[in-house]
Amino acid sequence: MRIDVLTLFPEMYEGMLSSSIIKRAIDKGIVKVHLHNFRDFSLNKHMKVDDTPYGGGAGMVIAIQPLLDCLRSIPNYEAAYKIITSASGNKYNQAKANSLSKLAHLIIICGHYEGVDERILDYIDEEISIGDYILTGGELASQVIIDSVTRLLPNVIAKESIIEESFSSSLLEYPQYTKPQSYEGKAVPGVLLSGNHEEIRKFRRFKALEKTYLKRKDLLEKHKFTNEDKKFLEQIKKAADGNK
Repeated sequence: MRIDVLTLFPEMYEGMLSSSIIKRAIDKGIVKVHLHNFRDFSLNKHMKVDDTPYGGGAGMVIAIQPLLDCLRSIPNYEAAYKIITSASGNKYNQAKANSLSKLAHLIIICGHYEGVDERILDYIDEEISIGDYILTGGELASQVIIDSVTRLLPNVIAKESIIEESFSSSLLEYPQYTKPQSYEGKAVPGVLLSGNHEEIRKFRRFKALEKTYLKRKDLLEKHKFTNEDKKFLEQIKKAADGNK
């Protein structure tokens, strides 16, 4: 997969691209990330890329010319899926990460809180927001997208790990434990030490439902309940009501 990023601050990506899972994916040739400073495409003698907004108002607006010229400099940009980070964009989630991970070429334009000339939207495929809050620029948002997409690419992370993660289904992930078996009086649930795989499966399913019900009940609206799930949820609700 190829990912191109249009940004004013390519130095913000140094740590991200040179460490952890993303670095390994780059070293293996699974993903290639290209950074483009669109200031390099400014026609202004002072290399400015923003200007005052028509109609007045506070702040400055990123101009379309350097962005568009930078975009057009990318090989085969027409065939790529082009997004811009924006507070008014579609809310980013795991389903979107999954769909983007199927692409061969992704281009991300980093938006800015002051605003970007609206006409750039005629040249991109989608606006994406990572949440209902304001960042000074789209660099952090683009890094969230790069990280969440890269880890889904084949041979980056074990397939089994991805399947059982939170948001891979409509449930949060069940609790995890490792050694030591007991720490400061807090013990690992006995069922996980039993070696009974069916009981372990039931325990984890119950705990995933319980965690989702208590912390993100909204996710259950999309969940396809099995008969077992319905039975577990009744127990969870009864216990929750009893603790009120």
